[in-house]
Amino acid sequence: MGVARSKEHQAAAAAFLFAVVVLGVLAGGAGVRAFEDGTAVYIVTMKQAPVFHTRLNLEKHGSPKPMNYGSYLIRLQNLLLKRTLRGEHYIKLYSYRYLVNGFAVVITPQQADKLSRRNEVANVMLDYSVRTATTHTPEFLGLPQGAWVQEGGPQFAGQGVVVGLIDTGIDPSHPSFADNLSTDSYPVPAHYSGICEVTNDFPSGSCNRKLVGARHFAASAITRGVFNASQDLASPSDSDGHGTHTASIAAGNHGIPVVVAGHQFGNASGMAPRAHIAVYKALYKSFGGFAADVVAAIDQAAEDNVDIISLSITPNRRPPGLATFFNPIDMALLSAVKAGIFVVQAAGNTGPSPKSMSSYSPWIFTVGASAHDRVYNNYVVLGNNLTIQGVGLAPGTDGDSMYTLIAAPHALKNNTVSPTEMSLGECQDSSRLDADLIKGKILVCSYSIRFVLGLSSVKQALDTANNVSAAGVIFYLDPFVLGFQLNPTPMRMPGLIIPSSDDSKVFLTYYNDSLVRDEASGQIVSFGGVAKILGGLNPNYGNSAPKVMFYSARGPDPEDNSLSNADILKPNLIAPGSSIWGAWSSLGLDSAEFAGESFAMLSGTSMAAPHVAGLAALIKQKFPSFSPAAIASALSTTTTLSDRQGKPIMAQRTYSNPDSTQSPATAFDMGNGFVNATAALDPGIIFDCGYNDFFSFLCGINGSSPVVTNYTGNSCAASTMTGADLNLPSITIAVLNQTRTITRTVTNVAADESYTVSYSAPYGTVVSVAPARFIIPSGQKQLVTFVVNATMNSSTASFGSVGFYGDKGHWAIIPFSVISKVVCSS
Repeated sequence: MGVARSKEHQAAAAAFLFAVVVLGVLAGGAGVRAFEDGTAVYIVTMKQAPVFHTRLNLEKHGSPKPMNYGSYLIRLQNLLLKRTLRGEHYIKLYSYRYLVNGFAVVITPQQADKLSRRNEVANVMLDYSVRTATTHTPEFLGLPQGAWVQEGGPQFAGQGVVVGLIDTGIDPSHPSFADNLSTDSYPVPAHYSGICEVTNDFPSGSCNRKLVGARHFAASAITRGVFNASQDLASPSDSDGHGTHTASIAAGNHGIPVVVAGHQFGNASGMAPRAHIAVYKALYKSFGGFAADVVAAIDQAAEDNVDIISLSITPNRRPPGLATFFNPIDMALLSAVKAGIFVVQAAGNTGPSPKSMSSYSPWIFTVGASAHDRVYNNYVVLGNNLTIQGVGLAPGTDGDSMYTLIAAPHALKNNTVSPTEMSLGECQDSSRLDADLIKGKILVCSYSIRFVLGLSSVKQALDTANNVSAAGVIFYLDPFVLGFQLNPTPMRMPGLIIPSSDDSKVFLTYYNDSLVRDEASGQIVSFGGVAKILGGLNPNYGNSAPKVMFYSARGPDPEDNSLSNADILKPNLIAPGSSIWGAWSSLGLDSAEFAGESFAMLSGTSMAAPHVAGLAALIKQKFPSFSPAAIASALSTTTTLSDRQGKPIMAQRTYSNPDSTQSPATAFDMGNGFVNATAALDPGIIFDCGYNDFFSFLCGINGSSPVVTNYTGNSCAASTMTGADLNLPSITIAVLNQTRTITRTVTNVAADESYTVSYSAPYGTVVSVAPARFIIPSGQKQLVTFVVNATMNSSTASFGSVGFYGDKGHWAIIPFSVISKVVCSS
């Protein structure tokens, strides 16, 4: 307890100093004035090696680690600024020292140019913005009978592994993050050295053996003047909800009751329910986040010795320059991988168009979003016996009784004329409605684009319905609401949203045709339409899952800002991301429909990434010596390629009516396939690679040598390596010019085994493999060579696969993609 308290006081002092420096500057107007004067936040990296790289070299040569090297780097950074910008105004926001030697600073373009010309400086880059991109998924992934059993049950799954989440913070009071739910006590992992920041919003005692660390990073945002202290909170506390949600998916406690709007929806669990959580808040409700803050969070997480970093964030735009890989976030993550940290990132919600990927680099494990087999549907049955499907986590009306339908614009007080204010048709104001006329009837409301924009809310409409004693509420979709998937919304009274514009037209036609009007005045005399609502509290389980969701970003992976194709498969795989239950912050404002609730159901690749982070924790627990690439390989080569019916996984192709436009998924939709948690714990063989391989790959990019040196501090030797040459568990060739030889090296992490290699060649190619059979002893490696020849000219991507099948039941399947084929060189 003494050590923990000491660390909390250190964090409190650091937070106070940060507030004094940054907020003090802003109080004087410097932060706002600076941006009015043309200054901006720049991320500056220096050529001298950071702490981790120096420590690694010293350990390699048996030398002792310098005790104050990090402090020494900070002094050099400050000295550089003082000498270069002598007498000039600037604001240093962060010192990066562990993974990156550099700093974030508010300066003018002219000052940035001065810094860039200093010999000590490697790189100067303008800061940029980023954004945020489960009760059943453990069962859907087979954890209770599979992976958890192998780890001794959910009470041990992930123990000793620290998952670091860079997100919007966490609600430490949520039972998903308590450490007193079992009699079996467990310690904070000895290798973790992080601290728990203490603020008014995040008091002492917020951290425990489950939530082992928490910090926040907002200097860039505060200096820009976009930080809203009343909403965003300068603490690790989550006022958004997103971070609490993702943390619980990765490593939330097992068996936490999910109660929303007074209804029970089962018990929640994270993928690695006994793993530990460390939170690095760098994103905020009102503006998202900035790279300078995210890099600071990554640097700190690595220095704290987390095992896994999970980022449910993506850049708002593709980074400019020679290649997408050369940006501060991806370069910091490359150093994290060198430090042995497995890094997982959301693919982005910019699908379904090709080349829409927002996570590009081969050292990052990129996760797309799929549906799972649980759906919540409710229905409205009309008086003409027509049944229309809706969405809504709501009870049904009583029994078989039919209730009169009445639209809000037709129920105004004093029989006034139908209003022009959209909010009244959306049931946002009960004061204008005739409660006596509506009582006992089903209130009909419009669901317009204002709901999507947050100007109107289902919660307010439900309050309206309750205030006027309605028997229930039905929302029909405004025809202008296109391209948005409506998730089930919690309702305490009978209700539903009709998510289809076509079905909404059918509903309105019935309602309008049933109105009885006075022939002379045209006023409504009576409401003839009736309906009953069938509840949506109980889930239905189908067999068409998994499938790739329309919003999930797609490959091929863009190498650079001109959208040239890279020889790297993205995404790496897909995982559940649609309609995911997760913990919700008591202060969460991100989804108005779940305000005040302790759980929320959200969709996005943001939800898919922490599923994989949690599953990676299970692999790390079983194989503590696995490199990040080995964990990635175990996840990738054991995926599932078919849905629950044994049919090919499908991919939705459009925003509008996505299920009607789906077709079989390709590797650019789903990567290696759908994650298989249990199989990943026994992969048999793996494809391993490390920092030196990624370094050679970066050096192989034409013209990259100075940029690589600037970011890594190491000079490039001659390299012809491409992404296709990396020892990844996939093969992607952007341009097959006549013929290409590709090699892969597999390592046996199981007992001695004999393997047979089979393949399906991409269309328009001929492939040969050697050896086609091999025996590989435990712990040994085997080189496999593929010769690929183009048989036709084509600019259309084609897909195949390679399967390694062992005689003891192991298998490893990797996708084989060729984007462009050339038979004769021009």
